[in-house]
Amino acid sequence: MSETPVTQGPLAGRTALVTGGASGIGRAVARRLAADGARVLVLDRDEDGAREAAADVDGAPLVADLADRTSIDALRLGTDVRADILVNNAGLQHVAAVEELDPERFALIHAVMLQAPFLLARALLPGMYDAGWGRLVHVSSVHGHRASPYKSAYVSAKHGLEGLSKVIALEAAGKGVTSNTVCPGYVRTPLVEGQIHDQARTHGIDEDDVLDEVLLARTPVKRLVEPAEVADVVGFLCGPGTDSVTGSSFRMDGGWTAA
Repeated sequence: MSETPVTQGPLAGRTALVTGGASGIGRAVARRLAADGARVLVLDRDEDGAREAAADVDGAPLVADLADRTSIDALRLGTDVRADILVNNAGLQHVAAVEELDPERFALIHAVMLQAPFLLARALLPGMYDAGWGRLVHVSSVHGHRASPYKSAYVSAKHGLEGLSKVIALEAAGKGVTSNTVCPGYVRTPLVEGQIHDQARTHGIDEDDVLDEVLLARTPVKRLVEPAEVADVVGFLCGPGTDSVTGSSFRMDGGWTAA
């Protein structure tokens, strides 16, 4: 259980909804926002994982398949469920050449990583506007700014998420609501562990060589980003002194895009 009472901290009285909150970056974000005083709604398709993560932060679980609009609608966001903070974090990856990528897999990745953030924002923004305060933080990626081969679905979805965030920032200007993206490089998560296996198969090399020769080949800082580091940036963007921080993209890519 969280040791920080929800009545204390800079986000006391706020409710945060974190997608993909059962593990990885999402779970780290849930812990950070709870430590800052927010009541956290942990949304995940893994019911057991959502319940465990929510219990960890004295929050509440929400279960939905973000690839299914009917499942999202059933949450009744904006009516039965309201939130002051939306963290769009849920994602998945698939490594394949364009000509070998199943179109249904492409559509699934876009549904979860681009359409769902739009639908969630669409449902929650009116309540934020009425309250005169809101924070949207979209966990994007360095791939929202740079491309890599064999990742057409993921890269295009993240580029789209960057654009969606900027549009929301412009529309929300003057209403007390901000929208930003956080763009890490490779983070130590189950998703990246799966990528290491896929990249080893695709490139025909040992998994031990994937990290240095493939994933971090263009990154000057040769280390994975830790989930808590991403959560700290999310916490900052939701915290005090950020009313004018909007429409921005915060890169934490170990210098990848500086080259």
